[in-house]
Order: sequence, then structure tokens, then C-alpha cells
Amino acid sequence: MLDVCLLGTSGMMPLPGRALTALMTRFNGSSLLIDCGEGTQVSIREKGWSMHDIDTICITHTHGDHVSGLPGLLLSMGNAERTEPLQIIGPQGVRRVMEALLVIAPGLPFEITYQELTEPVHHIAMKGYELTAFRVNHTVACYGYSQVINRAGRFDIRKAEENQVPMAAWSRLQKNETVVVEGREYTPDMVLGKPRKGLKVTYCTDTRPVPIIAEMAYKSDLFICEGMYGEPGMSAKARENRHMTFTEAAELARKAEVSELWLTHFSPSLVRPNLFMAEVRKIFPDAKAGKERRSRTLTFDREQEM
Repeated sequence: MLDVCLLGTSGMMPLPGRALTALMTRFNGSSLLIDCGEGTQVSIREKGWSMHDIDTICITHTHGDHVSGLPGLLLSMGNAERTEPLQIIGPQGVRRVMEALLVIAPGLPFEITYQELTEPVHHIAMKGYELTAFRVNHTVACYGYSQVINRAGRFDIRKAEENQVPMAAWSRLQKNETVVVEGREYTPDMVLGKPRKGLKVTYCTDTRPVPIIAEMAYKSDLFICEGMYGEPGMSAKARENRHMTFTEAAELARKAEVSELWLTHFSPSLVRPNLFMAEVRKIFPDAKAGKERRSRTLTFDREQEM
């Protein structure tokens, strides 16, 4: 299962009860953080989750409202005697920005490694899942992210017997490993049925609605997308600042055929986003206005267990 928590929903500046942008997911003992605005570590503590298991931080872009919480978060992780390395992924230049921020967080007891994104799309193998980073359209280099947990087919004993696969290899083949027994190579497809539906979460913010977003979010179980402006008459301002309106995000969700949409990264002037959700739901009915610590646990399709 995949745990998802929206830690902050504010754009530009934090507000009482509304932290700056951040998302955290947990899967199989590994925690992923996307963005780290001011107030992120407070939200993590209020949620009751741990910062200790964060092994990767993805940065959409290096504007202050997306990275301002990093020095404090990293200091807290260091003060908790963390020694495991931390990976930071982000657009080209993220290392330079991080090194500047770390001037006020010196002497961390763990190593930080960096992966800078330069291509339109990157596929990165992670701890039991695949991370896809895709470039979007903001005033600076900016990326959205999809977290995909693939799921192999069920073990098929008849298929294993037909392919004369020795029982000694079954366990490792079910773990998607290739096995050599007495000089013969056995591959997972020799014992497994068709791949089953996995889990997918897509997150993107600070962008105009470009086609690659719907492409990368296609069939996501959860699509978390910026909705900077919800009020009528804000389309021109959204285009000028390279952000999105609520209805533009809803159109992307509809095109991508996602299961559920959460809006986030609200303008500070948008005090009550729920007031503007009626028009959104006309386009995409299963849409929600994000709020601090809105959470969801995604589980595999139980029908495919049969």
C-alpha cells in the first residue's frame, strides 16, 4: 500500500493553518518528500509521521515557497542522529541552491547526493517503485513527478511446470529476478501471469496546463495538481504568471482519466477554495480542494487477487 499526505497547500506565502507546498508518501519503509515549503516539518509532526525515513526529496523548482523549509528540516534530521544518505532530485541548478541554503545548516551528519534533471522526461528506479520526472511550463525550470508502483502478475504453477522451471527458482522469480540453475537461465515471465494494475500518484504544481501533464498523469489513482486561482475571471492572471485555474486543472484530470483529483498551491487571496469547487466538479466530479494533512492510503485492486 502507498500512504499519501498533502502537508502544505499554500502558494507564495504561508497563512495561519496553511503551510507552504509539500507532499509526502510512504511505501515499504521508504519515504518520499516532494517540495519542502515553510511549515513542512511542523505538518509532518502534526500528522504523526517521521522525518527519519525520508530517503529522497524531489524539488519541483527552486522558488522560495518550495524550498524554504529545507534547512530546518535537514537540521532536525541531523539532530535526530540520522546517518543514512539523503538523495535530492530537482532541476538543473538545484545543487547550487541547496549548497547556499546549507550555509545555515552546516555540519550535517549524513551525506547528500544530487540528481539534476536536464531532459524533458526522466525515469528513475527507486526503492521498489519508479519515479518519473517531467518538465512543465513555469517561469523557471520546473518538473512534475509521478510515483509508480508496478505489480507483477500472479504466480502460475501450471506455467512454471510447462516451462520446466525447478521449484528452487520459484521464489526468486516471483520477486522479478532472473535465476540460473544448472546452467539454464529462467526469467520471471516463465512463471508469472500478465502484470496486474499497480499504484500511481502524480504531482505537479507551478505550471500552465501543457499536454505532457495529462500524458504523465494518465490513469493515476491520485492526481495532485496546482489550482492557484479558483475565482472567476482569473484566466489572464494565470496565463501571465504561468499558473493554473481550478477548471484548467480539472480539464487535465478529465483528459488523463485519473481516479481522483486534489487541488493545491492556492493563492494567498483564495481563503476558501471550497467555495469554487462546484464548477470544477462539473468538469471532473471526483475532485477535492486540498487541505493540510489530507491523506489517503492507496491499495492494490483486490479483484486482481482472485
